[in-house]
Amino acid sequence: MKRKMFLISLICVLFLAVHAQDSGWEELFNGKDLSGWEQINGKAKYEVANGEIVGTTVFGTPNSFLRTNKTYSDFILELDLLVDDRMNSGIQVRSLSSKDYQNGRVHGYQCEVDPSPRAWSGGIYDEARRGWLYPLEQNSKGRKAFRSGEWNHYRIEAIGNSIRTWLNGVPCADLVDDMTAEGFIALQVHSIEDKALEGSQIRWKDIRIKTENLQASPWTDIPVVNLIPNYLSPQERAQGWQLLFNGKSTDGWRGAGKESFPSRGWHVENGELVVESADGAEAGNGGDIVTLDEYSTFEFQLDFKITEGANSGIKYYITEKYGSDQSAIGLEYQILDDERHPDAKLGTDGNRTVASLYDLIPAHKNKIVNKPGEWNHARILVCGVRRDEWLKGNNITADDFVGSHVEHWLNGRKVLSYERGTQAFYALVARSKYAVWEGFGSWQSGHLLLQDHGNEVHFRSIKIRKLNQ
Repeated sequence: MKRKMFLISLICVLFLAVHAQDSGWEELFNGKDLSGWEQINGKAKYEVANGEIVGTTVFGTPNSFLRTNKTYSDFILELDLLVDDRMNSGIQVRSLSSKDYQNGRVHGYQCEVDPSPRAWSGGIYDEARRGWLYPLEQNSKGRKAFRSGEWNHYRIEAIGNSIRTWLNGVPCADLVDDMTAEGFIALQVHSIEDKALEGSQIRWKDIRIKTENLQASPWTDIPVVNLIPNYLSPQERAQGWQLLFNGKSTDGWRGAGKESFPSRGWHVENGELVVESADGAEAGNGGDIVTLDEYSTFEFQLDFKITEGANSGIKYYITEKYGSDQSAIGLEYQILDDERHPDAKLGTDGNRTVASLYDLIPAHKNKIVNKPGEWNHARILVCGVRRDEWLKGNNITADDFVGSHVEHWLNGRKVLSYERGTQAFYALVARSKYAVWEGFGSWQSGHLLLQDHGNEVHFRSIKIRKLNQ
C-alpha cells in the first residue's frame, strides 16, 4: 500500500513538473540566492531569507532597484509580495539604466505597490520620466484589490504596445504606449525621508515569467489609457469607443451653424487638428466646429496643447439655434492658460480656469496642469437619468432628464462633478453669464464643439463612446 501511494505521489509530481515546463513559465528567482539579479542606484538592503527576496529601507539613499540581468520585451510576469504598510514600492518592467540618462538612473514603467490610503496599487507610473500614466482614480474596484498585511499576487502582461496589470485577480491598469519596447525587470525599495521608517521591509516570492506563446487575457471593462495619438486599441474598440479625428482629415466635423468645415482658420498638421491664431476674439477666424452627430449620454476624451496665453473650450449639448453671433452657447469645459490669460481671474472662485465648467463651477485647485507647449488630457463623462418632481416647473418637457451626472477630468484626475437639473445647478446658472438664456443646461442631447477663440490650440486623439442608460 505504501509503495502504491509512493508511486502515485511520484507520478503526480512528475505530471506537475512536465505541465509547468509545457506551460512555458521560467522562474526568475531560485529561492536560494540572487543569481540573475543585480542591485543598482540606491543602497537599500536586499537579501534572501526563507525562500523570499527581502528588501529593507535605508535612510539617506535614493530609490534602490534589484534588476534582472536579462532584458525582456513581450512577457507575462507573475509574483507575490508582502509589504510593510509604512513604505512604498514598485515593480519595474521594460525599464532602462544608461549613463546618458541622468547618470544611470533607472527609468521606465513601474507597476505600483501602494499600501497607503491613496490605494493606487496596480497602477502604472513612469519612473524618472513622465510620472503617473495610469493612476487608479477611475478604477474603484482596482483600488480595493490590495490586501493590507497579507501576500498580494501581481500579474503584468506586456504584449506589443499594451501593458495590463492585475492584483489578486482584479484588473487594475490598461495602458497603451509605445515609448519603450524592451528593458529589464526590477524590484524597487523606495527611498525614505523619515529615519523612523528605516527598516521597513517588502518581501517577494514565486517570481516567474513567460516569454513565448503568449495569450493576452480577455478584454475587461476598466478604462484604457491610450498614449498613442489617434489610435484605438482592441480593448477600446471592444468597449465601444470611436475616433472623432483620425489624424488626417476633418471628416465628422463641420462649422457651427454651417453645412461644411470652415475653409480657413483650422488645419490638420502632424496628426493634429489645429485652430489657428487670429485676434483672440471668439470665432476670431474660422469659427467653432461641431460634430456631425448629437449625443445624450457619453464619455468623451481628447488631448489638447495650448500656446502661451491661449483660450479655447470644449462645449457639449450644443443646439445651434440656441446661441450668439460669436459662439454657440453650451456647457463648457474650459481650456485656458491660467497664468497668462486674464479670463482666469474673472468669474467667481476660479470658475473660468482650465477644466472648470465655465462660469459655473471651478475645477479643483490642486489639479495637475501641463504648461503651454505640452499635452494635457481632457475627459468629460455624462451619464444618469433623473425624475425629480420639482423639474416639472423648469420648462423641461421630457419625462426623464438624460445625462444628469457630469464629471470633468484633467490628466487622469477628476477635477469636478455636478448634477444637471437640480436646484443647485440652476442656482449657479442664475448668477452666471448664462442667466439670460432660458432653459440653459436643460437639453437632452446635442453636438460637441471645439471653440475658436482666436488663439492657436492643438487637438488630437479625439474619441467618444455612447453610454446606455
